[in-house]
Amino acid sequence: MNIINTLNEKLLKQPFGEEHTKPANLAQYQYMAFMYSKIENSLAVLSDMEANKSYIYNGRVAKELGFDENDHAKEINSIWEDDIFNKIHPDDLVEKHLLELQFFNLLKNLSIAERSDYHVKSKIRMLNKDGKYSYVEHRMFYVCSSSNGSLWLALCLYNLSYDETIATAGVILNSATGVMLKPDQKEYNKILSVREKEILKLIRKGKMSKELADLLSISVNTVNRHRQNILEKLRVSNSLEACRIAERMNLI
Repeated sequence: MNIINTLNEKLLKQPFGEEHTKPANLAQYQYMAFMYSKIENSLAVLSDMEANKSYIYNGRVAKELGFDENDHAKEINSIWEDDIFNKIHPDDLVEKHLLELQFFNLLKNLSIAERSDYHVKSKIRMLNKDGKYSYVEHRMFYVCSSSNGSLWLALCLYNLSYDETIATAGVILNSATGVMLKPDQKEYNKILSVREKEILKLIRKGKMSKELADLLSISVNTVNRHRQNILEKLRVSNSLEACRIAERMNLI
């Protein structure tokens, strides 16, 4: 399934109850995000799954990453902060979304009280103000759930990393116990269908759409639809990138 579409389905279509305390809670967590941007100089993003909105607070690290530093939240009508995502290395962005999908599935099987113990941590590459990649530490927390168990508010933090080694796929951490969970390859394998993997393997061998159609006994239109689905699922713009990302994820 398309990673972004899957997350959209899971996050935005959760059943949210009508709770009168939500406006007060939102203000509380907006202040929390603002304070992270001040205390840690973080680029802090608070996402509201019910309203499909995000509030972005640019701490001092924002200037190094090519954003304007400001004291006020930037509000966008999406839980996907594309201005930030566009700066993340494509390989790292795919792995970031995969890890967040696994994180969501983990938390949905935990009680609301247990969820605050867990967060995601990874090191990613982001374009800086000079157009070069810098290593950035990314953390993600689900900071508030609705009383019915739906995941309501998420907080993402971006800070420059002091460790200039290669980016990592990331882990899920239990900060109360120190237990570390690594991504499960089984989750990765579900991203592409069997047919899509078959087509991608043939594309890697240099086969064109007409050849693919003949080999698989399907129409060229069907082949092209599969090709487009592959690009969307892996969030890449061409087949060469799709093959590279799929190989990196051990899908083909």
